[in-house]
Amino acid sequence: MAFAVTSSASLSSSIDQPKAAHFSAFQAFDRLNSATTAVNFSRRRWSVTPLNAEPKRNDSIVSAAATVSASGLLNVEEVAGNVEEEDYVELAKELENSSPLEIMDKALEKFGNDIAIAFSGAEDVALLEYARLTGRPFRVFSLDTGRLNPETYKFFDEVEKHYGIRIEYMFPDAAEVQDLVRSKGLFSFYEDGHQECCRVRKVRPLRRALKGLRAWITGQRKDQSPGTRSEIPVVQVDPVFEGLEGGVGSLVKWNPVANAKGDNVWSFLRTMDVPVNSLHAKGYISIGCEPCTRAVLPGQHEREGRWWWEDAKAKECGLHKGNIKEENVNGGLQTNGTATHGDLFESKSVVKLSRRGIENLVKLEKRSEAWVVVVYAPWCRFCQAMEESYVELAEKLGGSGVKVAKFRGDGEEKAFAQEQLQLGSFPTVLLFPKHGSRPVKYPSEKRDVDSLLSFVNALE
Repeated sequence: MAFAVTSSASLSSSIDQPKAAHFSAFQAFDRLNSATTAVNFSRRRWSVTPLNAEPKRNDSIVSAAATVSASGLLNVEEVAGNVEEEDYVELAKELENSSPLEIMDKALEKFGNDIAIAFSGAEDVALLEYARLTGRPFRVFSLDTGRLNPETYKFFDEVEKHYGIRIEYMFPDAAEVQDLVRSKGLFSFYEDGHQECCRVRKVRPLRRALKGLRAWITGQRKDQSPGTRSEIPVVQVDPVFEGLEGGVGSLVKWNPVANAKGDNVWSFLRTMDVPVNSLHAKGYISIGCEPCTRAVLPGQHEREGRWWWEDAKAKECGLHKGNIKEENVNGGLQTNGTATHGDLFESKSVVKLSRRGIENLVKLEKRSEAWVVVVYAPWCRFCQAMEESYVELAEKLGGSGVKVAKFRGDGEEKAFAQEQLQLGSFPTVLLFPKHGSRPVKYPSEKRDVDSLLSFVNALE
């Protein structure tokens, strides 16, 4: 894939005619940097269609009380003027052979101040350089887990000064980190896997950051992890996280360097003479938290330095879960969450209900505690997408008198779930109140923890 852009004709027509300055094979566009330019951003609403989306649910709400009490969840925002439709599957095909610079320009043009670059402190500094070359204003955010290398913190400062920007840092919730460390110690991830720590320190802060955006830009490349990332598109409707509008399809994910090779990225960085993390010179390629990252030997793949004590299939933290490629039971490969999947909502805070357990819950007319139950299928991308928020809901409701549970409703249980549990599509969330035999079905497509919690609080 070529990185060089020698003509502005293929870029958006909104780019000013470039001046004569060249950096090697790259053209720099004569626009002011975002740090010093006041810009009126377009607030245009974009309607997007998620990949492999299930049909929109048209289930009736079981209880009139839900309609009144949860009215805030049911209001549909009226949009003035025309809503511009965008087929991101088709756009991904159109941009498949485009340069990273063209893809970056298209992303910034479409979303203005509602898009931000996710910067990890590694070689994805290339994204910032491409953004600078477009001449458009751009935002940058980063996740400070509290466990990064000193070199990475120094690098953040160098990047801010070089580009004249302020990185928007996101931090983990202090109480959650405190509870994790007090209960399991500082290095529990060496013994029971890194997913819990990553969920607290990375995934949840990322989820909060993305809730304020309509799109984000990542440095994912197909060659970073051929076993899990080889199907990354250059642009997609985010299959896991939600954006500003909330609900499925509310966030667009751009991967401008998806088709780039690591060697070409480094050639670009050297050509443009941009700052780089000093850890790279010490053998670090893929850089994460200090306890979980080490240098790799010559000939080793870059991901070998991440979570080196675990099996290669586990070398992801959950930030790009929707792009992970997994093996199915027949040895074939499927992508974007459609593969055979391990069970979901695995947490001590979530009760696993058997068929008999859910039948007993349905039969009860009075319950000592209210119950929230998700009817799910592990292979469903929308169930996967709400896993973090549902587990967090369970943790928040701990000790409140509301039990949080799950029931697997696919396969042999699907007919029962459709007849007895109002299953229309996965996931279906039900609230079994203390008083009243009939469960109330969660009516919204918004599956973030705040919306789920509002639903529970409104009816209990």
